[in-house]
Amino acid sequence: MEVIITTFPWGVVLILVPLFGALSCFMWPNVARYLALSTAFALVMSVIALAVRLITTGSYRHEIGGWGAPLGIELFADGLSLLMLAATAVVGFAVTVYSIGYFPNRQLLRFLPIWFLLLAALNALFLSGDIFNLYVALELTGLAAVALTAMSGGRAALIAAMRYLFATLVGSMSYLLGVVLIYHSFGSLDFMILAERVEASPATWSALGLMSIGLALKTALFPLHFWLPPAHASAPAPVSAALSGLVVKASFYILLRLWLEVFPAGHSLIPGEFLGALGVCAIFWGGLQALRATRLKLLIAYSTVMQVGYFFLVFPLATVVAWHGVLFLLLSHALAKAAMFLAAGNIIYFAGHDRIVDFDRIAQQLPMTLAAFALAGVCIMGLPPGGGFIAKWLMVQASLESGQWWWAAALILGSLVAAAYVFKVVGHSFTQTTVREKTNVVPVLMEWTALALALASVLLGLVASWPLAWMEIGGVFAGVPAR
Repeated sequence: MEVIITTFPWGVVLILVPLFGALSCFMWPNVARYLALSTAFALVMSVIALAVRLITTGSYRHEIGGWGAPLGIELFADGLSLLMLAATAVVGFAVTVYSIGYFPNRQLLRFLPIWFLLLAALNALFLSGDIFNLYVALELTGLAAVALTAMSGGRAALIAAMRYLFATLVGSMSYLLGVVLIYHSFGSLDFMILAERVEASPATWSALGLMSIGLALKTALFPLHFWLPPAHASAPAPVSAALSGLVVKASFYILLRLWLEVFPAGHSLIPGEFLGALGVCAIFWGGLQALRATRLKLLIAYSTVMQVGYFFLVFPLATVVAWHGVLFLLLSHALAKAAMFLAAGNIIYFAGHDRIVDFDRIAQQLPMTLAAFALAGVCIMGLPPGGGFIAKWLMVQASLESGQWWWAAALILGSLVAAAYVFKVVGHSFTQTTVREKTNVVPVLMEWTALALALASVLLGLVASWPLAWMEIGGVFAGVPAR
């Protein structure tokens, strides 16, 4: 058994399983629910098997068709890839289970094939070993996400989807121009080869700028976030959970890879300080808009804009502790934000709306859903023992150790703003409206799914030593200063 785990091409499996899942759900709609659950469960098991292999043997590399770089395509995984694949598998499994209760049968049959294509594209992205394959996977991810965004129908959803499509195409084009510059200047696309060849030059700086702008647009960094709130707010709840929990992190993952492994210019002071300043703007602008929001899904969408700002505080710090903190934040945020959107979906399913001031005793009617939202809020606020607390603690520590206390101040003040909008929702959930509206019974499975993700985001802080140890697999931070 150990030989099979350490030699089997699990990277290929992680891409093929969701592709076969998409095809089988399309071909055999009568059993699509069972095929979907089997596919999602197989993805979780495959990630566990890959984790065992990485822990046992170190980084993973697989040559497609026996042709390696620079001529062929290679799949690559290390600790950073493993964390993102694990988040995709866990959130993907939860969204799959939730969608079976959320969607009517006809809409579910349209959702599942595109959903598994999205998971396949995400896995391919996190396993890509060169910058062009990252572009291909990123483009497929964006197109699948746009299709899912438009699923709810209606004018608002279609406008939001078209705005999202414009953003993802412009971002991809900007990134691709940077790839062209890199290939023309250094003659390779592979990460390992580029790490040896790339040096500071006008072409390198231009490529860094183009790729960073494109990826910042796709990650919805302020002020390039115009597409995210309407897209996440108008999409069906399972889609919103996937967009916020997984998709926006795919482009940020690429930026991390470029910053850590390819561009020596990336460690210079000016670009890092600039991205950090934009991150601070995102924290307070997103938090202010979340406080002003009158609808729950829009509030959570602006909360995502705010949380994205935290991610970019790592660039001016650029120490091992800071990188550990932001990666832990990516993982905990994926779980917590997906739980929040699924909880919002439960409330909409129950009440038929998400107007915060018109919540009618949600605490009494949907106690598990409110508990899920509140527990996810604990993680978002950065309170112990949630995963968000560990992540923010590490980033505050990195700020103070490097003498850049202002980033720590932004983290702490942002957490207070997050507490304000979380308590705003919780407070209205205990009130009674003057007009009673017709309600629907929420399937228990939908409530449990949201609660399970929220609990996972909190319990993540109690097992922090495991993901922190996995981050070191493959020596991602070998050339990064400790302080």
